[in-house]
Formats: sequence, structure tokens, C-alpha cells
Amino acid sequence: MPSAALPETLEVTRDEAVAILKLNRPEKRNALDDDTIEGIRAFFAGLGPDVRAVVVHGAGAHFCAGLDLGEISGAPDILRSIRHSRMWHKAFDEIQYAPVPVFAALHGAVVGGGLELAAATHVRIAESSAYYALPEGQRGIFVGGGGSVRVPRLVGVPLMQDMMLTGRTISARDGLMFGFSQYVVDDGAALPKAMELAHKAAGNAPATNFAVLHALPRIAEMGPEEGLFTESLMAAIADTHPDAQERLRAFLEKRAAKVTHRE
Repeated sequence: MPSAALPETLEVTRDEAVAILKLNRPEKRNALDDDTIEGIRAFFAGLGPDVRAVVVHGAGAHFCAGLDLGEISGAPDILRSIRHSRMWHKAFDEIQYAPVPVFAALHGAVVGGGLELAAATHVRIAESSAYYALPEGQRGIFVGGGGSVRVPRLVGVPLMQDMMLTGRTISARDGLMFGFSQYVVDDGAALPKAMELAHKAAGNAPATNFAVLHALPRIAEMGPEEGLFTESLMAAIADTHPDAQERLRAFLEKRAAKVTHRE
């Protein structure tokens, strides 16, 4: 999607095969209004074949402080509220089921709808300043952007209940332990780390990335026998792809690096 078509609250740049989407509403702690949500949906729906990975981050001191509450104020209207929630679902489904890996660089507030946004991405890198919260319980509302589905799959129902019932906030370090993120880095280092990882993922075979993004989550929801059969099908599709065959030859001919470990 051309950056000119995005709302002013979003900004897109490119670094080779990696597209970078910035939440650009720092004066509102990157709170998400309807135009921003629609822009996020359209951006991910319009990714071109030259994009191999995406990084999402926030301008200013915070990643995202969640829903702009002005969007749900006014006279009560149940049907309007349902449609509003479904709009968020469509936007964040485009992230979760994007054709390429999506990395989130988190700092400051990752709160409410901001946490729902982060939970829809595939890999989350948090700075030490990051903290997680679900203040909907104290606002008299309920999560509406997919949080009741995605967040428990990361951290479990009991922790989410605790956060919503008591207003508990979770630090970046504890968030790593609970599963909110896969990495914690020093302040200022999340975006560079996300870019490093995104470029690595962008260099993978497209068929493998597709399997990881689309087959793996579905297999995890299947029964064991169905999951194993689906795994066999996906492995055969990936293994027989010409790109995979060339990569295997490179390894066997010692033209590819072996796996080593470093902190």
C-alpha cells in the first residue's frame, strides 16, 4: 500500500525486502483510532511480493497505549460496538495471517489494544522500558481486538484474568518469562534487533516461511493424528520446492554455514 494512502498516524519506510510500519501518533501515546486501524488493515492486505518481512514499531516514548477511547464513547449502540470490534479483528487477522513474518519492536506502554496488536505479530522484541497491561477491567469494558483469543495463547488465561481484574502491569523482564515477548533488549535496541531478525527471516525460503506462519499455528490446534498428517503434507511441499533443494545442496556441499550457538 503506498504510504500516501495511509492516514497521518502511520508511516511506512523500506529497508530492502523489509517494510517498516511506524505508529506515528506520539502525542496520544500511539492510541489507535478507527482511521489507524483501517490503515493497518489496508497496509497488510496490500503487501506486494517484493516485501519479505515487516517490522512494526511506535514513535515517541511508547509502542501503543491501546484504543482511543473516544471511538467508543457516545450513546450506547450494541450493533455499532460489534461492528467496531469486528473491524479490529479484520485488521489484526491481516497481521497474524500475513504472507510474510511480522516483527514488533516494543517499548514503553504495550497496553490494551496495543497488546492486542503486538499479540497478532509473530515475533516480539521488548525493550527494558516496555510494560504490559489490560486496563479494560478498570474502564468498565472488555477486550475487543482479539485479545481474548490471542493473549491467553501467549500467557494463559489465569494471568490475563489477573491483569484484567486487578489492573496488574507486567514488566518487560517478567513479560519475557510469561511469554509476552521472545526477546528483551536494552532501551533503544528493540528496533535494530527487530530489523536484524526481520532480515534473517526475509532470507528464508518462502515456502518454509509460509509453513511456519500458516501451517504451524493450525497444526498446534489439531488433534495429534491430524496434526502429524498435515505436517507430512507441509514438509513434502516445502522439501520439494526448488529453493529448498538448492539450499540442501549448498549444505551438503559445505557451502552453507552450520548451526552454532552464541548468546
